[in-house]
Amino acid sequence: MSIKLDHTHRLIVQKLFGHPLNHNIKWVDVCTLLGRFGDLHESHNRNWVLTFEGGTVSFGSARERDLTEDQVMRLRHFLIEQGITGRVAA
Repeated sequence: MSIKLDHTHRLIVQKLFGHPLNHNIKWVDVCTLLGRFGDLHESHNRNWVLTFEGGTVSFGSARERDLTEDQVMRLRHFLIEQGITGRVAA
């Protein structure tokens, strides 16, 4: 899968891969990024689910405004599987 990221999406990816782990990553920002990969929707139990060409992945509850550490790690793994790392081209 080849996804082109604009400047805003690259900034979000950099936050997701930041070290130490960033605790100020907003769900609203991540949703715009994930929407580039496929169909993002909130399930009946308030989990964010992304359906894309390779399957479906759940990122957990969006009850809080910011992502949890576990959600950041899940997103990192997903992005790496899609060929995107914290070193995105400018």
